[in-house]
Amino acid sequence: MLRIAVQSKGRLYEDTMALLAEADVKVSKSVRTLLVQARDFPVEILFLRDDDIPQTVASGVADVGVVGENEFLERGERADIIQRLGFSKCRLSLAIPKSENYEGTDWFQHKKIATSYPNILRDYLQKNHIDADVHVITGSVEVSPGIGLADAIFDIVSSGSTLVSNHLKEVEVVVRSEALLIGHPGMSEEKKAILDELLFRIAAVKEAEDKKYVLMNVPKDRLDDVVSVLPGIKSPTIMPLADSEWCSVHTVLGENCFWDIIGQLKERGAQGILVLPIEKMVL
Repeated sequence: MLRIAVQSKGRLYEDTMALLAEADVKVSKSVRTLLVQARDFPVEILFLRDDDIPQTVASGVADVGVVGENEFLERGERADIIQRLGFSKCRLSLAIPKSENYEGTDWFQHKKIATSYPNILRDYLQKNHIDADVHVITGSVEVSPGIGLADAIFDIVSSGSTLVSNHLKEVEVVVRSEALLIGHPGMSEEKKAILDELLFRIAAVKEAEDKKYVLMNVPKDRLDDVVSVLPGIKSPTIMPLADSEWCSVHTVLGENCFWDIIGQLKERGAQGILVLPIEKMVL
């Protein structure tokens, strides 16, 4: 049985559980207890606070965990980064009052900076030869300058709307963070085998993201023109139709180029274009 530590609430919880469900690792949502066993797959989910996950994995209480890179770096625990998951992206940034004139990091010399991430901040300040007072706060860091508790803040930024509402501006991005899958270094071979199967499933889900399965009818005399604009994984599948002058072409297109290529396909004679979502893709 592989034990996975997952944040107990918030956006990271939602994104993690959605990924596990896509990988057919399903947990009952009707009952939220500390430890829940998945159905039809040998894993159990341990729900924790996000800042407890790095230590829980490092100590072996959990075999793997999904945690924000910001928390992993801040805690400094000995655990392996198994995979970057690409969701729950944010950044750790320095922000100052909007009214301040900012020309560089020297602005922070001898200033007081409020943060919930003192270790990452102190490391940054040391590397940039900045002598500043780090004031540790848990929660509502962004209000600190407004009430005179600090001159600046170092905190998580996603959309930036919280900074705007508190009359702050982001001036330095220190860390770009995303969800990480971390693992205990001393995992047994049996648990590694379960993890490998889970990673295989996750890869199939991630590979299918932002991709569409496209089918179209193409006149045989225009086939080369149509195929020339298709960036398929290897090459498109071409199948005969009842009308010997036509064939069916199947391919996979990325979301980022989809509309440009669809227009080119129509110009080259493709008809009856059918677009289907892809749930999983095994390469």
